[in-house]
Formats: sequence, C-alpha cells, structure tokens
Amino acid sequence: MNLTLTLVAQIITFVFLVWFVNAKLWGPMTKMLEDRKTRIAEGLAAAERGRHEQELAEKRAEEHLREAKQQAAEIIAQAQKRASEIVEEAKNDAVAEGNRLKAAAEAEIEQEANRAREQLRGQVVQLAIVGAGRVLEREVDASAHDKALADLVAQI
Repeated sequence: MNLTLTLVAQIITFVFLVWFVNAKLWGPMTKMLEDRKTRIAEGLAAAERGRHEQELAEKRAEEHLREAKQQAAEIIAQAQKRASEIVEEAKNDAVAEGNRLKAAAEAEIEQEANRAREQLRGQVVQLAIVGAGRVLEREVDASAHDKALADLVAQI
C-alpha cells in the first residue's frame, strides 16, 4: 500500500507541479515570448516601412534633382540665346550707326564740295570781271554787269 499511496501522492504532486508550471510560469513566459515576438515583428515592419519610405524619398530627391538640372539647362540655353540676340542687336546697331555716320560724312563732304564750287565760281566770275575790265578798260553799266555775271554764274 505504501507503494500505491506513494505513487498516487507522486502523481498528484506531479500534476500539481505541471499545473503550477503551466499556470504560473509557462503561461506568463509564453505570453512574454509572444509579446516580444510581436514587438520584434512590429520593429521589423517599421524598419521595412522606413526603408521603403527612404527609397521613395531618394527617388523623389533624384526626380527633383533631375528636374532642377533640366531647369538649369533650360535657363542656361535661354541665357545663351538672349546673349546671342543681344550681340546680334549690338552688331545691327553698330552697322546702322556706321551707315548713318557714313551718310552724314558723305552729306558733309557733298556740302563742302558745293561750297568750294560756289567759291570757285565766285572767284572765276571775279577773275572774268577783272579780265574783262582790263580788256575793255571802260566801265560797263552796273545793271548789265550784274545780269551778265548772273548769266555767267548760272552757266558755270
């Protein structure tokens, strides 16, 4: 009997120990491991989301950089085009100014030539009068003299 009673007592003690371990140790430890597993999974998911967001941010940054480079290239092209236009306008203005100065110089030369011709005509007329006066050695009527000079000037 002793053996049976001891065996029953050991079985009851073993069942109590299994229940105690399961209720007081195993359950909380399992719950703690599950909580830790959940936290780790959430941390990994957050890390994955962060990595994904970082990739998206890098792609957006690359796109912005590409757009900025394109805009910079467009601005440079516009600036070069405007510079070419300004140079072309300056050339055209310089040519126009040169033509204007040339025309003004030609007009001034023409005026000077006309003045010189008029002076020469006057000198030729005076020489002709002096020559005619010496040849004739008498005075001619003043109104006839003026008329003859005007005719002579018009012919020259």
